[in-house]
Amino acid sequence: MSGRPSQRGYWIGFGVVLGLLIVAPLVLPPFWQRFVTEILIWGLLAMSSDILIGYTGMVSFGHSAFFGLGMYGAAAALLSVAPPNLWLALLYGLVGAGLVAVFVAFFSTRLREIYFSITTLVFSQIFYVIIFTWTAVTGGENGLTFRQPGLGLPGLGARAFTPTTLHWFVLAVVTLSYLVLRRITQSPFGMVLQSIRENEPRTRAIGYAVERYKIVAVMLSGLFAGLAGVLYAIQNKFAAPDFVFFLVSGEVVIFNVMGGVGTLVGPIAGAAFFLLLREGLSRYFEYYLIPVGIIFTLMVIFLPQGFLGFLRRRLNQ
Repeated sequence: MSGRPSQRGYWIGFGVVLGLLIVAPLVLPPFWQRFVTEILIWGLLAMSSDILIGYTGMVSFGHSAFFGLGMYGAAAALLSVAPPNLWLALLYGLVGAGLVAVFVAFFSTRLREIYFSITTLVFSQIFYVIIFTWTAVTGGENGLTFRQPGLGLPGLGARAFTPTTLHWFVLAVVTLSYLVLRRITQSPFGMVLQSIRENEPRTRAIGYAVERYKIVAVMLSGLFAGLAGVLYAIQNKFAAPDFVFFLVSGEVVIFNVMGGVGTLVGPIAGAAFFLLLREGLSRYFEYYLIPVGIIFTLMVIFLPQGFLGFLRRRLNQ
């Protein structure tokens, strides 16, 4: 019976946060409205990474490749048809990220721990070099620019996004993604992933095909990372090789650590805190990354489980 009030409180909190995010674009000035939308997109990328880091125990530095290929897949679709089609952009972006995820998963999941992380880092750099140098297709260093697609729903035609409707669309996609991933992590498949994280040899010994589960986890994580890339491309009407660079993957790991790994919600909170902190400090300090690094180091020392882990511990006292 004790689990029911906890679940009820969880869903009440979820509804309150969702309600605030729905209302946000109606009350915030244009800059902060756009900034909150961007936080949601980065939060989705961080949440996709949590499938590997938090639930499977595999630290990936290759999410920039999935994110970037989602962006370039969307760009290819938006530049190939007139008028630009939102759903075609989503399809191209997910297919591009999914194919890359299959390729990376096939090779990287044969390795464990730091070797897996290094392999994903190498693959992300390979794709970065390809995108940076294949100027005829990717635009090289200059990237690609394109028109923003309309919503394209029946009855609405190709009505253009406004900042408010784009925010609501991104919020709907992120919310649905969270609910899907939450269901997956609580399914028997998700329990096996957590078993791999806790004790991989024992999981293999009782008969589970660990490598197959890892491959599916990387593919699933890559698909949602690609979805985040599509949303970012649609918002900014731009795709650039900088988003495929491994530093993006490093920031995603920071989001997870700050918010709390293995929670799905924590990485979104971590992304919000990091981006708001960076935005605030950059207005007053030229070398703002120094205090950001100090704060992150202090959090790792004193809040090793992240914000969500700290709150859970306090609430259980």
